[in-house]
Amino acid sequence: MQAAAVTNKELEAIREIRNSLMHVGRIPSMRELMSSLGYRSPRSASLIVDKLVKKGALRRKEDGNLQFVKSLGDDTTRAQTVDVPLVGIVACGAPILAEENIQARIPVSTKLARPPHRYFLLKAQGDSMDQKGINDGDLVLVRQQTVAKNGDTVVALIDDEATIKEFRIGKETYVLRPRSTNKKHQPIVLTKDFQVQGVVVTAIPKI
Repeated sequence: MQAAAVTNKELEAIREIRNSLMHVGRIPSMRELMSSLGYRSPRSASLIVDKLVKKGALRRKEDGNLQFVKSLGDDTTRAQTVDVPLVGIVACGAPILAEENIQARIPVSTKLARPPHRYFLLKAQGDSMDQKGINDGDLVLVRQQTVAKNGDTVVALIDDEATIKEFRIGKETYVLRPRSTNKKHQPIVLTKDFQVQGVVVTAIPKI
């Protein structure tokens, strides 16, 4: 069965949605999409979204929120990319890559997200790692793994909250160290009451 043709307006909507996810960390509202696409009514934006859902670019989650699934019409540029999940707020008790946490799947070059490892993207908050080049609002590409070496920059889960810190191994404790110009950030000393979710590969600066 031949895939339904993608209109220029639908491609424009996909670009706006991807840009919003990369730079703002969320899918734009109907009014924001209306404005960026030059429509006069949110209903026009809603109709475009409905078409993108039918064509598989977007998906409606059980809570009614939208999830970005894939781009359309640009397969030639995606040959050397993999779709990496962008994780939103981690739900209490849920694994970090649980479906309800995934906001979108973003194409990332295989030069960064090297197979066969699994990866995810997380939006950085605050300035606790600015000396490592990770600033507030940046997207952080993380290689999913449960172990880390001394000195790795890791994503750790403490009481269902994800934090990005430098991993240090002590004699009887572990230390999650901030690397910040802001001296208010202090090291977190732990025993085993945390989980390493992955090791940071690179930060994608907010534009």
